[in-house]
Amino acid sequence: MTSRREPRLADAAEIAAEQGLTPARITGLYTGRAKNAAGEVFPEPVDMRGRARLWDHAEVTKWFARRAPARLAEHAPPSLDPQTLLNAAEASRYLGYKNANQVTTFVRDHPGYFPEPDVVEDKGTAENPYRRQLWKVATLQAWMATRPGRGRRAGAKAAPPLPDVPADGDPDELLGASQAAALLGYKSINSFSSALSQGNLPLLKETDGVAENAGRQNGRRRWTRRRILQQAAQRSKR
Repeated sequence: MTSRREPRLADAAEIAAEQGLTPARITGLYTGRAKNAAGEVFPEPVDMRGRARLWDHAEVTKWFARRAPARLAEHAPPSLDPQTLLNAAEASRYLGYKNANQVTTFVRDHPGYFPEPDVVEDKGTAENPYRRQLWKVATLQAWMATRPGRGRRAGAKAAPPLPDVPADGDPDELLGASQAAALLGYKSINSFSSALSQGNLPLLKETDGVAENAGRQNGRRRWTRRRILQQAAQRSKR
């Protein structure tokens, strides 16, 4: 007798990352009992993790696959020269997102999902420097064309594996998201980002610093190894 395979579960943040939406929008599709192009109601959650709803990933993916033709037809990007450069907020609006910070969220929280910027400009002053990221319209058009709205977009590269991070290193060393994900036992940076956004890692809500002099990593959140291991110990007690 063969055993029934357990479904892969996903929360609103993970589904949102795959579908190019926000967690709030995923929740709204469920609570509003939205229907797709085939008239199917958004799936019911199958479990809970704390206060977060968990859905059968395969069922939700099928629902979006049937909704994709209608959803993709909802937005027609404005006609722009393919070489025009857009900043993150402008790129978000060009792609049809109501949230002007959507592209910034993609880049910060879901490495490998959104294309790298075509141009990075060093701005600000010596006392308060910052970097402005810009994308060509052609880059955004190519991303839209290869993202069918079901699961991982076509042609996307797999996210790099998590690093091997020793638990017995300097307790005050500042570590980034991928290192934190590895120490906490997550299989991917997206799983870690999802748990963080859902409030399932309360000790990491507060950061211990940000990356400096780290190229495109500038400004990204950092936690001490001590704090991450404390969070790992808290998770193991659940």
